[in-house]
Amino acid sequence: MAAGAGAGETSDIAAHTVHTAIPLEKICEIRYNKNTEHGEKRGRFMMTNKKMTMDDIAERAGVAKSTVSRYFNGGSVKEATRKKIQKVIEKYNYEPNAFARLNAKQSNLIGVVVPTLNSRVTSRVMTSIDRYLRERDYTTLIRSSDHDVELELQNIQKLIRLNVDGILVSAITITEEHKKLMEKAEIPIVVIAQECENGISIIDDDYRAGKYMGEYIGKTGHQNVAVISVYETDAAVGRERKQGILDGLSAWGITDPLVEESDYSYQGGQDAARRILEQNKAVDAIICATDRLAFGAYRVLQEAGLRIPEDVSVTGFGGYEESELLTPQLTTIRFDSYAMGYLGAETLLRLLKEEPVPKKLIIDYKMIEGSSVKNRK
Repeated sequence: MAAGAGAGETSDIAAHTVHTAIPLEKICEIRYNKNTEHGEKRGRFMMTNKKMTMDDIAERAGVAKSTVSRYFNGGSVKEATRKKIQKVIEKYNYEPNAFARLNAKQSNLIGVVVPTLNSRVTSRVMTSIDRYLRERDYTTLIRSSDHDVELELQNIQKLIRLNVDGILVSAITITEEHKKLMEKAEIPIVVIAQECENGISIIDDDYRAGKYMGEYIGKTGHQNVAVISVYETDAAVGRERKQGILDGLSAWGITDPLVEESDYSYQGGQDAARRILEQNKAVDAIICATDRLAFGAYRVLQEAGLRIPEDVSVTGFGGYEESELLTPQLTTIRFDSYAMGYLGAETLLRLLKEEPVPKKLIIDYKMIEGSSVKNRK
């Protein structure tokens, strides 16, 4: 807040967000009243010195504090009393501290474990999950595993101890430790992006998408094909998607493509592409397991003086917005990541209501034909 603009003073402020140096514990709420005078909008801010507590709600509703506590914790409260409490909450826009609800019988908190925060696919999935849950009065607690399986298991355990209502795991892989942990858990856990035999899974159709891409490269007349895959610790992308690509190529007589493995990074894509060129200078197509790996391949090919697609065709998986900005535009396969997040969140809430859910849901894919593949027939 600007110097001199104290409580009760009128100030011309354009932005709705107010930045203040006043200690947080001194601030309860800021109310903004707009008045129009002579065509000019003015803002009036009023501060209180105390944050509203459950004691305050109980006093205004004329009920005991223990009754308010039961209300927030999902306990038994008479309907008439519930309406009184709700009326006070709505009047004062009271929002209980999410972490204060961690000891409640129902916390309205959902844990989400993701492999990384630095991913377009993860961003889409998380946006969809958060929006779906927020619209239903749930709050998400997000933990990133940084592509570390042990950290992923620790994150699941920590969220269970935090008393979340349920967990969505965008898993790196599914190990025996994962299965044991989920079997012991007393809350529902839904796995997305990886198939879990003994649990509930929302997965991409990785094998069929991979096979489609392999067949696409085969039928366009390519012979010297290389594949940049990710490590097989990722069962979905590193195994299922790769096997689909290999089977698709095999259907067109390409039985021994050069395969290089990488992590998920742009640098990893560059390193793998350089290894391919060192081993096979006659390569005429590179199929990349993700768009980001394809970005790395683009750079290495261009540095080597090779033209895309005239000399080497390149494809990816992901359908990132950035892929459309490449020159030439990348040919890729896009999965509906928003649908994956939506279905994952919906499935978890249905489990919380003890409703029946499918054991496995498969997300379809869409081919996006850019101009990075040449028909060599």
